[in-house]
Amino acid sequence: MLLDNPQPQDLQSEIAQLEARLHDMRAQLDASECPPASHAGEKTPWTMPSDIHKHDNICNTFRPSLVRSSSLHALLLLSDSALPLGSFAYSSGLESYLAHNKPLRSNPIASFHSFLKLSIASIASTSLPYVLAGYREPDTLETLDNDLDASTPCIVAQRASIAQGRALIGVWERAFRASFAGPGATDTGAEVAVTAMDDFSDALKSSFGEDNEYDLGPKGHFAPLWGVVCRATGLDLQQAAYIFVVNHAKAVLSAAVRSSVMGPYQAQNILASQTLQDTIMKRIEREWDTKVEQAGQVVPALDLWVGRHELLYSRIFNS
Repeated sequence: MLLDNPQPQDLQSEIAQLEARLHDMRAQLDASECPPASHAGEKTPWTMPSDIHKHDNICNTFRPSLVRSSSLHALLLLSDSALPLGSFAYSSGLESYLAHNKPLRSNPIASFHSFLKLSIASIASTSLPYVLAGYREPDTLETLDNDLDASTPCIVAQRASIAQGRALIGVWERAFRASFAGPGATDTGAEVAVTAMDDFSDALKSSFGEDNEYDLGPKGHFAPLWGVVCRATGLDLQQAAYIFVVNHAKAVLSAAVRSSVMGPYQAQNILASQTLQDTIMKRIEREWDTKVEQAGQVVPALDLWVGRHELLYSRIFNS
């Protein structure tokens, strides 16, 4: 329903909603042309690969729109471990935690499970609200970056966030922008996100050459940039939040493998477990409506572990 005396912002919002609905309806139309899937309780017999096409729950008609509507390509790119963000150079406090809790080495797996749960709770409470805010309001990117910098007291965590954020800007400019900033975007918010990324990148580059005694320019923190990039690439908000936390869990698990806490197969077992999925979903649901003004550390000890990382006699990670 059109508004009386609509403002330009209201019109843009309504157009975006209508375009999103049209996009979803087209995807549903394509999906309706495929045979319905079998019920969850029904068991289908095992068959040779050549007989797979005979099952009723397989759609043999290739539908490109089904892939595009879910932004599958961007989803896979942003969840790829090879994305050059330098995330695996950081243990998120795990290395310091292991060094300061030597008695727990008698049962390292149980100790790691406790740390991973605390680490996910910490990243969700401190950074996830900025991811969500960056996605919802990409034009406030510079303000969000400034607020996150001011609310992160741990200098080691600050450096890690800035390093990964600036790496993400580099990936966006050198790899993603040419493909995702084209005229075919169906979400007006994506266009706003692209503009926000361009403006922020220009402001960041300009601040490098300034003689700023107090270093008050933009920093390039990872969390709000992640939300804006996900909006620009066409992911939905749920996907952006879930991948952000999953990627953090992957980085911590990778650090655990390289710290000889566990082997790679055990790490993959944890990563694929329903327990980890439930933990991530509960944390996202908990922080879904949290405003950035209410974001804060719920695991104070984690800041201590991260902060004391620089005091370790020997270390293999940057945090």
